Parts: sequence; C-alpha cells; structure tokens
Amino acid sequence: MKIGLYFGSFNPIHIGHLIIASHVINNTDFKKIWFIISPQNPLKPSLTLLNEHQRLHLVRLAIEDDSNFKASDIEFKLPKPSYTIHTITILKEKYPTHQFGIIMGSDSFNNLSKWRNHEKIIIENNIIVYRRPGFRSTEIQTNSNVLFLTEAPLLEISATSIRKLIYEGKSIRYLVSDKVREEIEKSGYYKNETVLKYPAK
Repeated sequence: MKIGLYFGSFNPIHIGHLIIASHVINNTDFKKIWFIISPQNPLKPSLTLLNEHQRLHLVRLAIEDDSNFKASDIEFKLPKPSYTIHTITILKEKYPTHQFGIIMGSDSFNNLSKWRNHEKIIIENNIIVYRRPGFRSTEIQTNSNVLFLTEAPLLEISATSIRKLIYEGKSIRYLVSDKVREEIEKSGYYKNETVLKYPAK
C-alpha cells in the first residue's frame, strides 16, 4: 500500500492540514495518509510547543472519522530532535510491504537543503509538494520523485494565527474541527503568551 507521510508539529492541527491531506488522497495514488507528529523539529525552537501527547490527542480527535487518515507517534520513541531520514528508514524496516512518500509544503521544500541527508531523502522517496502562501518552489524537473500539486488549495491558515486567536480569547471556530476546538477550550491550551513566539505550521 502507498502511504503518504505528513510530518509536522501540528501545534495545533487545523482544517488546512486536513484539506491538504484529503487533496493528496484525491489527486495521487496514495491510499492512506499518516500524520507523523514531531515532538521536536530540529529547525525550530521547542519551548512553546504543546506537549507531544496532547498534540497527538488533538490529531486523533481531528481525524477519527476518516478511515484514510492515521495519527502516528513513531517519533516519540526516537532520539530528539526528530530527523525525517531516521523516521522513514525505521518505517520502511517496520512495514516492508508499504511504499512511503513524504508530503510537505513549498516552504519546507525550499528548506530541504538544510535537512539531514536531504539528497538521500529526494533520491529514495516520492515527495509530494503543495504550495504555501508566499512560498514558491523551485521545481526539480530532473527528479521524477518530486510531484508538485499545482491545483492544491492555497489556504491562508496557520497554527501561529490560531494560537494568537486563542491567546486573545477570540473564536477559532471553522479553523479547526469542532472536536479539536472543544478540547483546546476545555483544557485551556495556548493561553500562555509564549505560544505567540513559535511560527509552526
């Protein structure tokens, strides 16, 4: 089975993430999308990240009604910070009958040269790139492993803006699923001003 790996902090998961994942299912030959929650991104600070288990719980709430999606905590068991090359290597060893590909935004793709073993990642894996507002990708025409989803929805939604709204006591209805919104409100997540300093997607 072909599985799309959607890596991210998901701090918190929002409808933009879900729409992109659904678009990948509808427009590629991937049959399932696994959301890989990163406990710590090596290229971003971690001080204002919600606890990884709380973020995992929010992802599970967001996707529990869609059998095409799965939340994975595989990086919780790996050394921190998390490196994609390590994670995907372990997944291939654990699930040898699956074919894995990586889903990323054009902002992440533009920073791919900063990733550990980025050349190996591109050569050995299919990569699906969707466009993020303000970030145009330099397409690698010579590499057939990279697919640019030119028709992917261009959404001006970010976890940063959602956290800011929560901190300011404003509504996040329609930006996240109702179950995620209810859990955030019930648990009092993102009420500390430090959440405004972390620009995670």
